[in-house]
Amino acid sequence: MIYPIVVYGDPVLKKKGKDIKKGAIDVKQLAEDMFETMENANGVGLAAPQIGMSIRMFVVDATSMSDEEDDEEELNDFKKVFINPQILNETGEEWGFEEGCLSIPDIREVIDRQEELTIHYFDENWEEHEDTFDGIKARIIQHEYDHIEGVLFTDHLTPFKRRILKGKLQNISKGNVKTSYRIKAPLAK
Repeated sequence: MIYPIVVYGDPVLKKKGKDIKKGAIDVKQLAEDMFETMENANGVGLAAPQIGMSIRMFVVDATSMSDEEDDEEELNDFKKVFINPQILNETGEEWGFEEGCLSIPDIREVIDRQEELTIHYFDENWEEHEDTFDGIKARIIQHEYDHIEGVLFTDHLTPFKRRILKGKLQNISKGNVKTSYRIKAPLAK
């Protein structure tokens, strides 16, 4: 099932997600739906709040990036489900990279993030993991993790930069933006 993407201005994007109790929802089906929704929108990550669910779950699939990026990083196997994740540690120097977001279409900005993280999470089979990721993988996880914490990438911008983007962000909230995917805009008429 392909969900509409919730866009900027919807309160669900600013809420901290709740932990998922094992057996409370069909996480395998939800993960499948989230992957389908993300792929339909040409994204590399999607968090549950972006489809209107205030829960601690996100999916990543950067396999399509391995063709585009002239990177030595191996992204062709980076497709994962993260349930109830907790970032345990972030290390390394901060580095800037241009980020975008399906919930904030047509806006891309350079965001500084630390280069490595260690994260504890469950997968769609409720198997427990503790893994360390770096580079682009870490960045994708940090971006999606922010979503389940109620943080958007625009929150990392300076107040001045946010003021410059205010009109564009208001238009997104009203649904006045062209996307190749269905959106759910909080102020759409």
